[in-house]
Amino acid sequence: MRLITLLNHCEHFSGFVYDKARLCQDSRTIEIEMRPRRGSKPVCSGCHERGTAYDRLGLRSFEFVPVWGFIVLLLYRMRRVDCRACGVRVEQVPWATGKHQLTKAYMLFLAHWARKLSWQETAASFRSSWDKVRQAVEYVVEWGLAHRSLGPILAIGVDEIQYGKGHKYLTLVYQIEQECTRLLWVGKERTVESFEQFFTLIGAPLSKKIEYVCSDMWKPYLRVIRERCSNAVHILDRFHIVAKMNKALDEVRAGEARRLAQDGYEPVLKRTRWCVLKRKTNLTGKQRFRLRELLRYNLKTARAYLLKEDFQQFWEYQSATWAGKFLDDWAQQVMRSRIQPMKKIAMTMRSHRELLLNYFRAKRRLSSGVVEGLNNKAKLTMRKSYGFRTFRITEIALYHALGKLPEPKVAHRFRP
Repeated sequence: MRLITLLNHCEHFSGFVYDKARLCQDSRTIEIEMRPRRGSKPVCSGCHERGTAYDRLGLRSFEFVPVWGFIVLLLYRMRRVDCRACGVRVEQVPWATGKHQLTKAYMLFLAHWARKLSWQETAASFRSSWDKVRQAVEYVVEWGLAHRSLGPILAIGVDEIQYGKGHKYLTLVYQIEQECTRLLWVGKERTVESFEQFFTLIGAPLSKKIEYVCSDMWKPYLRVIRERCSNAVHILDRFHIVAKMNKALDEVRAGEARRLAQDGYEPVLKRTRWCVLKRKTNLTGKQRFRLRELLRYNLKTARAYLLKEDFQQFWEYQSATWAGKFLDDWAQQVMRSRIQPMKKIAMTMRSHRELLLNYFRAKRRLSSGVVEGLNNKAKLTMRKSYGFRTFRITEIALYHALGKLPEPKVAHRFRP
């Protein structure tokens, strides 16, 4: 009875009161009966207008937030409304929605914990099930997507992450402004059709107001951005440029190491992979000594390493004009080096010259660093649960973790 008194003195549901409570020790469950207030009329679930009570249905239970390790169930016999506009409809109750067996407060409670723990751990902690946690997260995400404000959007970043077995990818679009960093859209596969769905979602007026776009050199992305955001400054992903250069350098090192071994020379390139790929500031003392020894030899690997290190000066320029001059000189030097993997990188840089210089035209304020950080959070969300079986569940989990969606208001709010 003390629990009933406490609940009735808290912020209560309009038109309803907590009536009786009983404790089931064997199942560690508290059952609380609900009843409508005297003279109160039921609300139609169709038009949300009050009408005359028609009859009552059977007893129905709604799972509430657990108290001291006990499962709490709200018991109520739903009334049917004789509505002038909708006919006979089941009434709308303030603590639940539709055919959900969970109350709104409990769904919001589970959804909060699902951000911190895996869904399975959340279910085990509150004597629930994985499917109920999924229902809670899905309800909160669907409500948030229906009530979120998309615009204005000034800067976006697009990238892909792998999910599931095989070559399955998700296309993720983020808003990457300083005032707002969030996930805007999740698309299946990384194709022109999938990426265009994002611009269809936000519409042409919002697309034209986008000022900056960050992406990698994936051709479908470049094509769609060129067609849908023609007024935006397109900035190429610095992370992927450095990754491509490291891949070319490693290809040079591996090929030259095989050639030296076949010709019977001393294996000077053995165990030097991370010596040439890591930043100088991250090298250990042993790796610095090994790198110093390697640079004494006139090897293609050493020359390719020096070219890679020279290119790092490109990111330190303030002016797009001077950065372009440096890029042209560096590419010309690489083309004379006769190192084929590095020449491919130089040709790629030349073909995307203007997109590279957009980094400086944007005053170096935007880069793909934010996108890569959000990608890591997306991968962590999937890794916590050892992956999700379907695209739909993956989409819901990512929106829930990264979307910064608004949440529904409930009479009782329980913070984790």
